[in-house]
Amino acid sequence: MNRKTIRIIIFLATFSLVGIVATQIYWVKKAYNLQEKQFNERVRLALDNVTHELLSIHEDESELFNPVKQVSSNYYVTLINDTVNPYLLENLLKNEFVERNIKVDFEYVIYDCFTDSIVFGQYVSLDNQEQNHLQSKSYNMIWDRDGHYFGVYFPSKQSYILNEMGIWLFSSFIILVIMIFFAYTIFVILKQKRLSEIKNDFINNITHEFKTPISTISLSAEVLLSDDIANEPGRLANYAGIIKDENNRLKNQVDKVLQLATLDKDKLRLEDEELDLHQLITASVKSFGLIVQERNGELNVDLKAEKFIFYGDRVHITNALHNLIDNAIKYSEDRPEVLVSTNDHKGSIEISVKDNGVGISKDSHKFIFDKFYRAPTGNVHDVKGFGLGLNYVKTIVEAYSGSVKLISEENEGSTFVIRLPL
Repeated sequence: MNRKTIRIIIFLATFSLVGIVATQIYWVKKAYNLQEKQFNERVRLALDNVTHELLSIHEDESELFNPVKQVSSNYYVTLINDTVNPYLLENLLKNEFVERNIKVDFEYVIYDCFTDSIVFGQYVSLDNQEQNHLQSKSYNMIWDRDGHYFGVYFPSKQSYILNEMGIWLFSSFIILVIMIFFAYTIFVILKQKRLSEIKNDFINNITHEFKTPISTISLSAEVLLSDDIANEPGRLANYAGIIKDENNRLKNQVDKVLQLATLDKDKLRLEDEELDLHQLITASVKSFGLIVQERNGELNVDLKAEKFIFYGDRVHITNALHNLIDNAIKYSEDRPEVLVSTNDHKGSIEISVKDNGVGISKDSHKFIFDKFYRAPTGNVHDVKGFGLGLNYVKTIVEAYSGSVKLISEENEGSTFVIRLPL
């Protein structure tokens, strides 16, 4: 599946999912408004009945038109003609709410126009902020005439309505799960696509790397099989040397590929011996001396760490250092200038390998330690490799609970920093 097809599939799937989500939000909002409207109507009817019952109890034959006002989404106020006993009001409210299937906690307040005071029923506990809010709302009420009134406040009205919308919340949850699953699926598809591309590049690289020495060995072998080669010992020795060098080159390439098998942490077996890291760094730098000299470059060390004794595997630690130094030299376009330094850092030793090479773009930073990944090298097209070195370094360092990070910008060189706990 090519990249364009994947993009079209992702776009269509995303468009469909967004449409489903938008539709769900619309209907959930509509259902919530309907539930709230029904709740308000039931509360109004209940409070209206309570008002008429109070008039009947007080033998008041006057009529109250539209006595109920909704002050806010969860606060309702009802006008009455006379003072009312709190316990009587509480019982009437509870009976009406039960009859109307309004099973939600409420608080009531009673306003007395003679004393201009508000009394809280204490049916449910409210904090000071809620009480002050209710008092402010109550005192700001504007009626057609002065009189007594009581108010009913539902502190958990929104939660009650949401609980009544069980099927809608369940369907919304299912859609959320589908969205998460969809996002994860897209992530896996893109990751697999990227891994497929990287592995294809790896196969192309390894084919090219093996093809060149094999061709050279084949040509050299044909020359050695010629009849007159025995009369030219110098030429014979030259082609034998070529075969040996190319054979060693093939062996090194195979060894790098075989490192893949050892990078599995479950299978990785590390020795535990006392190592002088400064000595290992010095030896590693020395082994690259001729290569740097041929390119008129510089390879320096600055070993400032006071504690440099580390217990680990000599072979793997040495290979990690070799990979970093080798990369620093390979990715320098002209004269390589490489500095390997050490410093103490909070119970760890910090090893830095700095170069003046082509640098690494910000986009490549998050992939640079992935297996098979090779950062674009700009105008440098002759850099050989399989994209295994930095992944190997990261695996070995993390096996010792250490860390490795990259500091780099494009065309400004790179610095790799290893921290190993001592």
